[in-house]
Amino acid sequence: MTGPLDGLLVVSIDQAVAAPYAASRLADAGARVIKVERPGGDFARRYDTVANGQSAYFVWLNRGKESIELDIKDAGDAALLERMIARADVFVQNLAPGAAARAGFGSDELRRRHPRLITCDISGYGEDGPYRDMKAYDLLVQAETGLSSITGSPESPGRVGVSVCDIAAGMYGLIGILEALHERARTGRGKGVQVSLFDSLADWMAVPFLYQEWRGAPPPRVGLNHPSIAPYGRYAAGDGGEVVVSIQNEREWRSFCATVLQQAELADDPRFADNEARVRNRPELDREIAAVFGALSRPQVIERLRAGRIAYGNLNAVADLAAHPQFRRGQSPTEAGDIELPASPIQFDGTRQAFRPVPALNQHGDALRREFAEQPQTGTGPA
Repeated sequence: MTGPLDGLLVVSIDQAVAAPYAASRLADAGARVIKVERPGGDFARRYDTVANGQSAYFVWLNRGKESIELDIKDAGDAALLERMIARADVFVQNLAPGAAARAGFGSDELRRRHPRLITCDISGYGEDGPYRDMKAYDLLVQAETGLSSITGSPESPGRVGVSVCDIAAGMYGLIGILEALHERARTGRGKGVQVSLFDSLADWMAVPFLYQEWRGAPPPRVGLNHPSIAPYGRYAAGDGGEVVVSIQNEREWRSFCATVLQQAELADDPRFADNEARVRNRPELDREIAAVFGALSRPQVIERLRAGRIAYGNLNAVADLAAHPQFRRGQSPTEAGDIELPASPIQFDGTRQAFRPVPALNQHGDALRREFAEQPQTGTGPA
């Protein structure tokens, strides 16, 4: 399969989620990605057996790669890895801080030996600082960055239900690599990219941070509601059905009052006259909305929302996502058969890329050992 990154060689010592995410999306774009696995394989292979006997995480994050099992503490395997990197355009790793350097594969030294190489180091808390050597897993970083303190119900903090810290770091790693490739096309030199889970989520926490800095307190934990916009959240109809309603400006607020609540005068009530007033008086506002919605079925509520051109969403379960008319699927071949996954969100000219196979452990080991048996020439990748 060709793509925008066709001809690019990526060597990735990746495990778990963040680095595999970045490397897999390079593979989706057509890059050749060699996944270097420790003896026994990436531990994410054994997270679960959900996907036809395979790990859901591994299938999602490792499509399109070639797998080779290496012990980089072994001299022969380390020499093989060095020969791979000598030909690579990009080297990605998310070992513990300092581990790659101790094994002879520190990013600074690699770029001294191979000036066109782009390196990407993904860590929990960064390459320096007092938390450098702390173990960092997604839920721990959700807690450490304060994300958990603003997530959940008013009574209790909660976890975002996907690996948001890992995904954010993987995305930022991918962005950094693409920026470095663009710069290399002009300068001919590689660059070192460093990304941490903590920094990635800290960036996403910018709005709560600004509330803390300028108001002395973060937005409150409000469950399935927006902390700083109202009405923007979950409401129940009289038949038990639920919708999530979003008002973004005063024009929409007036339409909501007139068409949905059929109380146009409520738009000028001093308690609800602007967004900050509505947020301050959210309990009273919610009682007004509940009184109207409670006398209607969910289809009737939706009919009024549509008539008023008010944004809304159904409160769906994952099963509803799987059957959603807007949901698109892609197929990824695996050793246990094809596995359906959400399609790539990226389209080029209306076309989504097909997924390449998920490798079995060391599936390409013998072929790669033959290919890289002799010292190759450096700088063979595209500019």
